[in-house]
Amino acid sequence: MIESLLLTTARVCTFFGTQALTGASGFFFERDARLYLVTNRHVLVDRPSGHLPDRIEIEVHTDADNLTRAAVLSVLLYRDGKAIWHQGRDSAGEIDVAAIELDRAALPAAVALRCFTPAHLQHPLQKVKVGTPLLVVGFPLGFHDTLHHLPVVRQAVIASSFGLRFQGKGYFLTDARTHRGTSGAPVVMQDDGGDPQLPWKLLGVHSARLEAGGRGLPVEEALGLNCAWYADILLTLTRGAPLAAGGDEAGASVGPAPQRLS
Repeated sequence: MIESLLLTTARVCTFFGTQALTGASGFFFERDARLYLVTNRHVLVDRPSGHLPDRIEIEVHTDADNLTRAAVLSVLLYRDGKAIWHQGRDSAGEIDVAAIELDRAALPAAVALRCFTPAHLQHPLQKVKVGTPLLVVGFPLGFHDTLHHLPVVRQAVIASSFGLRFQGKGYFLTDARTHRGTSGAPVVMQDDGGDPQLPWKLLGVHSARLEAGGRGLPVEEALGLNCAWYADILLTLTRGAPLAAGGDEAGASVGPAPQRLS
């Protein structure tokens, strides 16, 4: 049987009309019987770079016994001129996480996916130690198992004190090799004592590489560090009505010279 973790994550393709724009990653989160796709806010809107898609497409499996079968779900990002995604901010500014509620009626009748839930969030945060092994599940450079429509995973470790907001921002650091297309990927820690159907803790949402010296550094000088927003922001983004209209605000910049990966 396929590992359940691989069914939590979907490739996200952004479009303006029929024009394909970028590829990224996203994952499913369920709360109170409501289903959400979670990705980075900058995947959906990033005005400084001129990235202004009006819809996304995601692939979902339609047969749990034959993963070669899949369907494409198209999701409009605006309704009556207003963005449909949920986003948030805190005292440090915009949080680079967005949650889009999905219409279950629009999904295939035999859809095969796995969802993180509030029970998969880590509490208390202080129990996770620096250096803890992690996985980042996504679609680096769009690469994936195209036959079975499955993501790949990259190894990572926690590279800053977990539970502390790195430099006052709402994220922690990971040490991992990442690429464009990984934006919005779930950052997870194994949890053998938790949900037997999905034995992973959802710690964060991967956002961007963080290079202290900015862009243009030689490859050998790259830090290899990444920003991952704390996943507990999802409790705020999924607690009810949309919190903000994401498309009407400028894209957020997080940390010292982050490099967008979508």
